[in-house]
Parts: sequence; C-alpha cells; structure tokens
Amino acid sequence: MISRVRSFRLPARAPAVYGAAVVVVLSLGGSAPAFAQSLLPSASPAGSAVADVYGRTTPQSSVFNFLDACRAGDFRKASHYLDLRDRKPADRAKDGPKLAQQLLQILDRDGQFDLADLSNDPAGDPNAPQPGFNELDTVAANNTKIVLELARVDTRSGSHIWVVSSDSLKKIPALAAETAETPTEKRLPTALVTTIFLDTPLWQWILYALVVAALFTASRLLSPLILAALGLVFRKFSSSFDAQSIRQLLGPLRLLASILVFRAAVEFIGGSALLRLYFGRGMTLLLFIGAAWLAGAFVDGIVERVRVRVVANQRGVSQSILPLLSGILKIALLAFAILATLASWGYNTTTLLAGLGVGGLAIALAAQKTLENLFGGISVITDRPVLVGDTCRFGTQSGVVEEIGLRSTRIRTGERSVLSVPNAQFSSMVLENLSARDRFLLHQILRLRRDASAAQIRAVMDGIVKLLDAHPKVDPGTLPVRFLAFDEYADRLEINAYVKTRIEEEYLAIQTELLVSMLSVIEAAGTSLALPLSETINLEATPSAPPASNPADPSNLATN
Repeated sequence: MISRVRSFRLPARAPAVYGAAVVVVLSLGGSAPAFAQSLLPSASPAGSAVADVYGRTTPQSSVFNFLDACRAGDFRKASHYLDLRDRKPADRAKDGPKLAQQLLQILDRDGQFDLADLSNDPAGDPNAPQPGFNELDTVAANNTKIVLELARVDTRSGSHIWVVSSDSLKKIPALAAETAETPTEKRLPTALVTTIFLDTPLWQWILYALVVAALFTASRLLSPLILAALGLVFRKFSSSFDAQSIRQLLGPLRLLASILVFRAAVEFIGGSALLRLYFGRGMTLLLFIGAAWLAGAFVDGIVERVRVRVVANQRGVSQSILPLLSGILKIALLAFAILATLASWGYNTTTLLAGLGVGGLAIALAAQKTLENLFGGISVITDRPVLVGDTCRFGTQSGVVEEIGLRSTRIRTGERSVLSVPNAQFSSMVLENLSARDRFLLHQILRLRRDASAAQIRAVMDGIVKLLDAHPKVDPGTLPVRFLAFDEYADRLEINAYVKTRIEEEYLAIQTELLVSMLSVIEAAGTSLALPLSETINLEATPSAPPASNPADPSNLATN
C-alpha cells in the first residue's frame, strides 16, 4: 500500500482560512472551470511556432488542463497529456483513457501533490536534475519512492509541449492498483465513498464541514484566552496599553491561527488534486488579507496612541492628518496583499506593474475625479487652512469641520446638518478659518435722535468709552467711539472694539452685556435711539384723533 505522509508543512505560499471564510473557500471548489483557469496565469510558449490547442505549454498548465479534462469525464481528451508516441495507434485509443483515469486516481489520492508547485515556465524548472524533464509527483509505495515525471517533447507543428513521460506511464498501473481504496474507505458506508462531488467523496466533504465548524466554535471560545495572552505581552513591553486596540488584533489573529489547523486538515483529509488547488488559491488569498488586516489593526493602534499623546494645541492636527495617513497606509497594505497574492499564484508581478504603468493612464482618466478629491484632501491637510474641529466659512456656508476624508470633507453647519464637500472643490475655495482668530470684533452703529444736543452726544460717547475701558475682556483701541455722520433723521456713532476671547459663545455673552449697558448710557444722557426713517415719516403723517363730540354742547346744537 502507498503510505500517505501526514506531516504538516507550510509552503511559502501558505494559505489561510477562518470560520465562515472557509465556506467561501469551499465554494471555490464548485466554481466553473473557467474560474479555476483564471487562477492559473497564462504563459506564452517561449520559442513555440504555434500555440498548443490543449494548453500544454508549461508543466503547470498541462497538468491543470489534464485534471480539468478528467473532471469533465473526457478521458479521451485527457490522454493527449500523456506521451503515447511509442505505442501503436490502436493501443493509444485503448490505453490512453485508462491510463489517464489511473493517473487521476494517483494524484487525487496523494495528499502531498500540489499543482501550484509545478513550474509555470515554458522551459520548465531550471533547477530540474535533467533538462527537458520535470517532476510531476513522488509517491511512496512499499517503502519505495516512485517518481512520475513530465517530459518536454516536440510536435509536428514545431511547438514544445509538456506531457507525462512514457517511462512514468509504465509505473501508473501498479500505482493505481495500490491506491484503489484506502483502509479508511473500507470501513465507511458505501454511500459515503461512492457519492462524489468535485472528484472528492462525500465523507471527505463531511470532515471538511466538521473542521470548519470546529474552527469557528473553538476560535470564539478561545477569544478570552487570546485577549488575556495579548494583554500580558503588551504589559511586558509597555506599562500603558489600549484594550480596544488589542481587541482589534483578535480578529486577524484568529484568522491566521486557523490557517495552521485548516492547512493540516487539507493534507490529512485529502481530496481531489483540483480541490486542493482551489483550497490553496483561496487560502492564499485569505492569508494575505489576514496579514493586511493585522497590519491595519497595528496601524490603528499606533495612530490612536499618537492621538492620545499629542499636545492640546496640536489636537486639530492629529484629528486631521492621522486619519488620512491611516487611510493611505491601509490602501497601501491592501495593494501589497493583492500583489503578494498574485505573485504566490504564479503571476509575474513585474510584468503586472509594467502593465499598470501603461494602463495607469486609462485608470487615472477614468478615476480623475477620485484622484482630484484624494489630492485635494492631501492639499487641505498639508497646507492646513482648516483642521478638524475648526469653524470655517466657505462660499455662503459656514460650520465646524468634523472630518477630512480621502474623498470629501464633512462640515457640521449651524442648523446641525452635515455638508459633504468634495475635497477637489473644498481645496480650491476661499476658506476663512474663524477658529484661527485671536479675538472678536465688536462693531456697532448707534443712531441717536436728531434733536439730541451736542452735550448729550458727547455724554453718550464718553460713557461708552468708559464702559469699554472698564471691561477686562475688551480691547478698546485708540478710538473706540467716533461720530460717523449726520443723517436726515439721526446722528450716527460708530463703535469698534475687540473682545479678547477665542470662544464664540463667550463673545456673544459679552456683546449682550455691553449692548444693554450702552442703552443705559444713552438713557442717562437724556436722549434715545432714533426710529427708522419709514417709521418716523409714518408717525409724523398720522393725524391726531378729533375730540369726541358732546351732545350737550350748545355749539353742537342745530340752529333753526
């Protein structure tokens, strides 16, 4: 019998899985072959005159298309991936499909076989012991390691293709006999062994489902212990730590920890070679997502610690710059995770980046507004005309800046509504930072009655000056009150002084106090404020009411 090694190994392209995310990976196995083909990079056959219609240009693509043909039940097509040139045409038609079916059984039964380990270079693995040959799989049978190889052969059309070597075909029947049925399957009910989905028997799917459920349950139950362990680690390196930041690490750590368990389960349970490929691709994606998630959680923790430690006069900077930097770093981490995933899948990332340089222009044109808003936000942050928490006036609107994001700036207006202004537009507007002023201007125009005497006007002016000088929060300047002009129905006095406060509510309270006191000064001078011109005209034009007539008055009696 073939001994299937159960030792756990984590390759460089280590996959990941966690809880319900495993279900997503499982669903990849049921995807169409077109999706699976998209996971394999297409390689152009170097030096080939004609492209091979069966996709045998590289060792990896040849074996993948062989497995895909077998999964579709087309073993006649699968025989084209075997080197049958030394056999007669009649034997090829007879032996080819049978050998293909037996090879599929061997690869599916060997849990150590990984399609992703095969070279995706048309020339094959440059480190192969023998040029023109690449190792397909090594199977341990009866304490002997049997190597199956792929050979690079020439076709009549002048192209170079990779097929299972003729020497390896001679070993397949004996190996297939050894892997006909495992000891485990002999003890299971027939229905669990004969019910096949994706070339994988039902009993293996049941085990995978149990592993997923166990991972989900165990990770939730062990969460308090993980948090306690993280707390001990953080206390060892720092006397103060943020419990919320540690909780943010819990999710990605549970994901990454589940990688080891599920990877071991894949190698122990087995399944078809294609299923293991789907698992490998999906778990690789989840691995790098989990790594980016964990790095993003560390970024959030660092940003929060910086925000807490920042001095009070720089709090606006921390609330504006730090969130933007955090967002940019997370985008960079996501981009790195995508590139790392593609590299682990076998794609040439150097070629991809070069292609992005060409296609970047089209992307930039399509995302012109988005890029404008991004750089507009960076401009607002770096130039710092306003920061989060500042009250500003822009156009006809005003309010408090609540957030400067990657796309827009959100402002809370005086009506308590929220305005979202695109950064490209916001950065190009004239911005008045009302929070940057060090004092408020108290500017008032007093209109005294025209019948006020010069002495009364002087008394009003002197009284207001004394009032402003006496207030500790007022800077009256050199000429706080001046006689502005003669109007037709009023004498105008102009008041200019500064209230020494940065808080608008305090300014409004002081202004109210001063205006009420000014009314007292005007009353003490024996005059009053003039009425508006229209009301003065109306009052002067209104006739007085005639006296009531007295019937007893002799003058009202009619004369005869």
